[in-house]
Amino acid sequence: MFGLETDLLILLVICLLAACAFEFVNGFHDTANAVATVIYTNTLRPWAAVVWSGFWNFIGVFAGGIGVAMGIVYLLPIETLIDQDIWHGISMIAALLISAILWNVGTWYYGLPSSSSHTLIGSILGLGIAFSLLPSTTEASFAWSEATKTGMSLLVSPFLGFTLTVFLMFLLKRFVKNKTIFKEPHKRKAPPLWIRIILIITCTLVSFFHGSNDGQKGVGLVMLILIAIVPSYYALDIDKDPAGLRNSITQVEQVLAKVDSTVLSASDSKQLTLLNNEVREMRNVFTSNPDMASLPKDARFLLRRDILLITKGTDKLMDSQDITMSQRDRDQLKAGVTGMRSYTDYAPDWVIMMIALSLGIGTMIGWKRIVKTIGEKIGKEHLTYAQGASAEFMAASVIGFSTFVFKLPVSTTHILSSGIAGSMVANRGIKNLNAGTIRNIALAWVLTLPVSMFLSGTLFLLFRWMLS
Repeated sequence: MFGLETDLLILLVICLLAACAFEFVNGFHDTANAVATVIYTNTLRPWAAVVWSGFWNFIGVFAGGIGVAMGIVYLLPIETLIDQDIWHGISMIAALLISAILWNVGTWYYGLPSSSSHTLIGSILGLGIAFSLLPSTTEASFAWSEATKTGMSLLVSPFLGFTLTVFLMFLLKRFVKNKTIFKEPHKRKAPPLWIRIILIITCTLVSFFHGSNDGQKGVGLVMLILIAIVPSYYALDIDKDPAGLRNSITQVEQVLAKVDSTVLSASDSKQLTLLNNEVREMRNVFTSNPDMASLPKDARFLLRRDILLITKGTDKLMDSQDITMSQRDRDQLKAGVTGMRSYTDYAPDWVIMMIALSLGIGTMIGWKRIVKTIGEKIGKEHLTYAQGASAEFMAASVIGFSTFVFKLPVSTTHILSSGIAGSMVANRGIKNLNAGTIRNIALAWVLTLPVSMFLSGTLFLLFRWMLS
């Protein structure tokens, strides 16, 4: 299989199983985000709630696309994604998986709603920083732009969840005359039908959007594994029409030919030369191999390498002050690079199915610990219908926009926990929050990124030293 030696094949299988385990843990770690409100308002029985949530998580993975998944992949320096040394890839993947799973399981065991997203992203950032510290690394650049966008997304989304829930609670109190939704649910009775429908809809939306966002993180993780261990097989999407890639090469070639190298600085002139060489190399590969199916495996990886380097190089070139390029040429260059990237930024259907099953099944297990924290311990009062619906609706809205509009990863845990806190504050002010629980949750939030970064970075350097 894949032409790998037995030991590498075993490692590949172990890594894929570990990725499934991470997504499984992610499922039961985050189940509470969707089902806490319907369980604590007696809208659905626990078994029905988790099965329903698992189903919609499964659907969400297929509907989410791969924008967030590729954002996860490109948090790593480009140089790590074009390294054909399999053992370097294995050391990177092993460090990533071990650190992410350790922290995820630990916080679940203690019932803390920490973020699987922060854990995975922190582990990847730790790898990137550790890679840049290697003595053999000379030109690798940490993906600061991607890291900044992702960091802002993770910081701003909980704030939105809190403030928008407070605002929605204010609107409900102002315009809804039926006060039933603001009362503590009866311990053994289901809510009125109209409230029940609203709560089920919000639970469904959170489950669906959680699958569409968090599922993509698992897809991105599996693609990192495949790129690291079997790079030549998954370097390119060979099912796509090669004519599109040829057209993209032509677009980039035409724009680069217009750039006057005589007015460029030495570094920009060198960058332009490298870009022209990479485009010429891609053109030569296609001259020898007219279709994707006939491409040798090494040629596929070579094309992937050129596409990623062209992406990085054109970004640098267009940011240069010495470049005089019309907006039309800039748009054409960007379109050409985007067209190229559609051949590297993909995920096979079996990867999406594997992650969807792992997340969906995980959602149905282990939900009690964190449901109790969200339903009972964030505030000093029992969750009301209005609080549950407000927090869930806002969580679904923020996650949905982040996934389908901005293509950015967010933490479902942070958003919903912030929403629940906002609903408590909207009811009786800041004194309605349980200080001890908020402190523990905040501690888990603050520690997740640095701890996962330290764990993955340290393990990566240790594994690289052991394999050197």
